[in-house]
Amino acid sequence: MNLKLTDFSYELPESRIAKHPPKERGTSKLLVYRQGEIQHHHFGTIADQLPEGSTLVFNNTKVIPARIILHKDTGARIEIFLLEPLAPSSAHEQVMMSRNNCTWKCMIGNAKRWEQGTSLTNKSINVKATRTGKDEVNFEWEGMTFSELLTEIGKTPLPPYLHREVDKEDKVRYQTIYSKIDGAVAAPTAGLHFTDEIMTELEAKGICKKYVTLHVSAGTFQPIKTDDISMHPMHNEQILIERQIIESLISTSQTIAVGTTSMRTLESLYWFGVRLHHEKEDFYIKKEDPYEMVAIDKHIALQKVLHYMDKHQLNRIGGQTEIFLYPGYTFKMCDGLITNYHMPNSTLILLVAAFVGENWRKIYEEALINDYRFLSYGDSSLLMP
Repeated sequence: MNLKLTDFSYELPESRIAKHPPKERGTSKLLVYRQGEIQHHHFGTIADQLPEGSTLVFNNTKVIPARIILHKDTGARIEIFLLEPLAPSSAHEQVMMSRNNCTWKCMIGNAKRWEQGTSLTNKSINVKATRTGKDEVNFEWEGMTFSELLTEIGKTPLPPYLHREVDKEDKVRYQTIYSKIDGAVAAPTAGLHFTDEIMTELEAKGICKKYVTLHVSAGTFQPIKTDDISMHPMHNEQILIERQIIESLISTSQTIAVGTTSMRTLESLYWFGVRLHHEKEDFYIKKEDPYEMVAIDKHIALQKVLHYMDKHQLNRIGGQTEIFLYPGYTFKMCDGLITNYHMPNSTLILLVAAFVGENWRKIYEEALINDYRFLSYGDSSLLMP
């Protein structure tokens, strides 16, 4: 399939980008797309819109304060944006609990003013940051975990398209109420709409709730710059999945992903099962895997994963994925998707187009006509093709 980037563009006025969250969670608009038909609701009714007996899969990653501002003695401002941990481990969970030293791959603002091999300090809490490579920074400190350190010196990493500084509200609102495991540098924003009350209503309706972890990377905001979509260098993200989640996915009647990150996780889990079927035990899903490997039955794939976990006596598996879901892909795990409205010419709009087909334009036109708010702090949709 010859896909061109220009086929996935639309006009998004700046005025339609939600620069701040709604006054209260759960009050956003909800567009429901079901088998070609569109209805308009409020997110507070989400439990009524979901099929009976379905399973919602949430991403419980927690956004870390990944922006760190330090200054040279000359007063030059250096911004460090954490991307992914390198040492003492590449696993977010371990690095966030480290107590005196760790190294991260970073984006560095004003990098020309910070020479490699030199250090910056924050004297108020005695932390030293040393630029050890072009995009690598080593941190040294004492008396707390790295997670606690970031709470002291870091800032919430708002999406760049909001074009504003962080305020107190963002610390709470750019985080889902069920966030649990430190590691994301961007929020799984489809989940920002859920409240405790909505979660209770889901239980009352018999909707099953399950949680996976995908640590959202800054690559989620990376625009596609190649007209041939397949040539886009896809970012990779870290995944964690519990055994009991996999067992429940085998028996559920319908699986609905809360957000594109949950969908990427579920589809990656399937392809790990396919890799195991072909006796490849490394959990690293390359972007070309879904388009080059031969598919197998979903239940067989998930059973392969469970057998692998039995073999290695694991209750949880971790992996990496750079899965790229674009039109032409056949979804293996997901029957529905709850998601916000995404940037034109982005990997996320391609994912939506892959899931609902050409009607993605109809959905976005309806949202624009009906004054929906777009992007991370914007309104929601439930897509059931």
